Amino acid sequence: MTEQEIMEMLKKLPGNAEEYDVSGIVPDQQSLLKDKTIIWLGSSVTYGAASFGQSFVEFIDACKGTKSVKETVSGTTLTADEENNYIERMVKLPADIKADAFVCQLSTNDATKNKPLGSIAGDCQCYDITTITGAIEYIIQYARDTWHCPVYFYTGTKYDSPLYEQMVNRLHEIAGQKEIGIIDLWNDPEMNAVTKEDYALYMAYPIHPTKAGYRNWWTPAFIRFLEEHLI
Repeated sequence: MTEQEIMEMLKKLPGNAEEYDVSGIVPDQQSLLKDKTIIWLGSSVTYGAASFGQSFVEFIDACKGTKSVKETVSGTTLTADEENNYIERMVKLPADIKADAFVCQLSTNDATKNKPLGSIAGDCQCYDITTITGAIEYIIQYARDTWHCPVYFYTGTKYDSPLYEQMVNRLHEIAGQKEIGIIDLWNDPEMNAVTKEDYALYMAYPIHPTKAGYRNWWTPAFIRFLEEHLI
């Protein structure tokens, strides 16, 4: 399919109907997250590739009044062996951002491209950023040292990928050592209890949500986490 054909197909999805657009969000006037600055680092899921650039980032900003710095490039990896990888783009962000939180996507592209999982470096800080594990560890260290704010990662919802499941498990191992938070949609019982009918509405593909998926399914989970950790 051409890019134009894909766009036309996405427009026709029920989950991308106008009623789910971010323009219809009513701001929460009592939001305790208002004016919190959040740096989001990711790829197509953080961007909203199947929802015309509207992801949980836009929905949280619209609802809760947060101020987001959204750094996304579709198809990119955590591992630093490809152009526009996460680390390459992260280090170009201004160091003087007054961030209240840094949130990084556990990229599905590393699983799709079968990147090496690698080993935990631990306290030696000799991170092999050509591996998934080393890249995660480096991103945590750099974000903390640069923006001096809490560091969180988020996972995608479940789909058929043994390597991504290994990545989620490894992320939890790293979190135990590095004391970071995880917005774990992969293992969230409420997320996994979604009906087949709602899943069909919420997801354009097994990895990419529609506007409805971001608005009704993913965003509430992000908001619950952020309100628990940033307020």
